[in-house]
Amino acid sequence: MPINEALFAAMKAASYIKPNAGKSYKLQRVAEELIAKQAPANPKCRVEDISAPMADGYAVPLRVFTPLVAYGAPLPEALEESSANDTPVASAISAILPAVLPKVLPKIPIKESTSSGNTGSIPDDSGTEIPVITPHGTILFFHGGGWATGGINLYTQACAHMAVRLQRRVIAVEYRLAPEYRFPTAVEDCYEAARQLFAGELPISGVGGGSAADGHPQSALPTAPAGGSDIPADQRDIPASGGDMSDPAPDPDSIVLFGDSAGGNLAAAVSLMARDRGEFMPRTQMLLYPVVGNDYNPETSPFESVRTNGTDYILTAQDMADYIDMYRSSVADLTNPYFAPLTAHDLSNQPRTLVLSAEYCPLRDEDEAYARRLQLVNDNVSCYRIHDGIHGYLLNTSAVGLVSTTYRIIEHFLDGTPLEPAPGTGTTANAPEGGDAWQDVLGTD
Repeated sequence: MPINEALFAAMKAASYIKPNAGKSYKLQRVAEELIAKQAPANPKCRVEDISAPMADGYAVPLRVFTPLVAYGAPLPEALEESSANDTPVASAISAILPAVLPKVLPKIPIKESTSSGNTGSIPDDSGTEIPVITPHGTILFFHGGGWATGGINLYTQACAHMAVRLQRRVIAVEYRLAPEYRFPTAVEDCYEAARQLFAGELPISGVGGGSAADGHPQSALPTAPAGGSDIPADQRDIPASGGDMSDPAPDPDSIVLFGDSAGGNLAAAVSLMARDRGEFMPRTQMLLYPVVGNDYNPETSPFESVRTNGTDYILTAQDMADYIDMYRSSVADLTNPYFAPLTAHDLSNQPRTLVLSAEYCPLRDEDEAYARRLQLVNDNVSCYRIHDGIHGYLLNTSAVGLVSTTYRIIEHFLDGTPLEPAPGTGTTANAPEGGDAWQDVLGTD
């Protein structure tokens, strides 16, 4: 469907002005850290930093987001006062970098209107009763950024919103970035974090008696090249006196692998790697506009969306080619299924899968092809195309409607919440004439 003309003109101009990813990734990292520092905390979520040790001595930083209140519950007065002092994303930054980084501004509004979860209450230091919920499960989240940018600081707001919206604990992985650390470092970092989560080895506070040490233990260990993972003081664990905050250790059946963009690639690769190695097996994975292919040359790509969506929608085909070149260690990697899952000859025995593609994303067709291939040999594969979606909308300031639509589909997939046809509501004029905000690509719903 046609995208809003004014927005399309702005995206097209930004796409042509900005330097390609291979030339700008270092600048983007710096800008992302500046933007992340401006982001307000979400007082409905407890945040802590832990780490997962690797065999090579590196400790992969992880950030854990635990929802404190039921989705839709009013914010307790004491937390409202704390939240009121937060600083929004700086408009000055968005004014300085509109052509270079329009896709990474992390403004994820919290709009809570429905309630779920088992609730209790604990008093805070002021005596206010704060609802306590038992998370429905755990999401292990791998961030996007072309394996070369992004990070848990940039995604903190999005992950906190995810935890509250889905009523699940979210664990975000700060895998090592390319080109300093090329394939297979990132996927091995993610695999080991997943293995430790499934084995109950991660030191998550209040889970199975585990406890992270004071002072965020990973801060003294090696960190990824795109900055550290220190949490500002006002975003750290929200203290609560009284009550029992202990939760059971994660049930493997309730763990979901989730990633967007390059993170979707890593989630898919971890699932393939887990099947092949036999140490654990994810039951569920969710892939949001994932990178699953290896060819982004408009002249040779088998996918039409590389040509139709590869120049005008912020993420360009040239960007994707640059990211591939920064991530791969050799030409042989291009046909390694852990690098490009779509090249796998065997996609059997994969988790229950949700693939979400974006209408104006250069990866759209490969994402939907991956879902179709999965469906040939696996049960319970769903794929939805988000109308008017562009790549990276999870962190996009103008994509409130797209994000809301995405979470409605995720809630349907994870919890069986009815998914009724509905018009789009995004500020991108998502389905402006009343058309549906999504398309069921596989016709499974």
